[in-house]
Amino acid sequence: MDTEDYDYRDALPRGPAHRRGAGLNPGNRFEDIRLHVLGEELDRQMVEHEDEGGGKIRVERQVFNDRTKTIINKVARTSDVPFDWTVNPYRGCEHGCIYCFARPFHEYLGFSVGLDFETKLVAKPKAAELLKKELASPSWKPEPIVMSASTDVYQPIEHKLGIARQCLEVMADCYQPVSTMTKSALVLRDADLWAKLADKNAGRVTVTIVTLDHELAQKLEPRATSPAGRLRIIRELTGAGVPVTVNVAPVIPGLTDSEMPRILEAVRDAGARRAAWVMLRLPYQVKDLFLDWLERSVHPSRAKKVESLMRQARGGKLYNANKDRGRGGGAHAKQIAQNFDVFTRKYGLNRNIKPLTGVHFTRPDLSGQMGLFAPDGTGDQARGQLF
Repeated sequence: MDTEDYDYRDALPRGPAHRRGAGLNPGNRFEDIRLHVLGEELDRQMVEHEDEGGGKIRVERQVFNDRTKTIINKVARTSDVPFDWTVNPYRGCEHGCIYCFARPFHEYLGFSVGLDFETKLVAKPKAAELLKKELASPSWKPEPIVMSASTDVYQPIEHKLGIARQCLEVMADCYQPVSTMTKSALVLRDADLWAKLADKNAGRVTVTIVTLDHELAQKLEPRATSPAGRLRIIRELTGAGVPVTVNVAPVIPGLTDSEMPRILEAVRDAGARRAAWVMLRLPYQVKDLFLDWLERSVHPSRAKKVESLMRQARGGKLYNANKDRGRGGGAHAKQIAQNFDVFTRKYGLNRNIKPLTGVHFTRPDLSGQMGLFAPDGTGDQARGQLF
């Protein structure tokens, strides 16, 4: 299903839920039969969770445990996926970013790309245990791992469960090269571990920034850290010796693209060393969610301009799954790319970036005994491999 028109029955009863991004809960594209139960049942649940004073509709999160037996995932490299391995402690993301390209992955679990993605979360409580075993395997080579590539490991549920920190502790203990991408100040909780990894050039953090406009950010990313808070993340991590890159993503034509110079200047001033950008991507039913969000959140005249520029960048469509999906095409997309190049050079970004290294990797010992050799360069380590 790749329609650009949503069924009115997908709309949430009495409007979007408080501090949630999606105003729809579309049916799963893999299911032929769609059972519309949102009306009465969700209405009943929402009434039970209304704020006493403001009467705002609330939908509480649910967390399901995933009994997965493996944790390091092999991913297919493409032009916009420049890595091979990921670790995903969670599936679904409570940040609720309306544009999130990872929403369709939730449909593989039988959930919706809409409100389900933000409220029905899947956690992997044994992730750290599995990770230690897999890193200890003689077949594992210490290639860089991204934690994670689909949802933010520092989303609100991490405050309670701490699975991401457990995984990071395992990797820091053996100097497994790892990076993460986040828009949450919770990453500062783990600054000690990121600094330990960075000291051996085995750790890096990427901070995602879409806009510097606080009000717009609240609408786009209702439960993520504010833009000012993300600049603070950059300052504090770089102050701790952790290299920080910035992903200006997604760039939304007609809405956030004009902010590119200001964002690049601000992240340079905060201490970031590198920056990248990605054009807005709307795969599958994320198109419906975003168009509904535009209608609710942006002035009608501006919403039409945004949609028009989005289509110009995708050959008249809202999404094209081709090699240019991360950049788009057309005159406006080319102008965005040129602006990015001009201002990264002006602000001295993307210089002297070292690849992460696995030369200090020491394979975890599962026996509980000390290894035959100490981790001083003579033990069971990767030798001289750079990534």
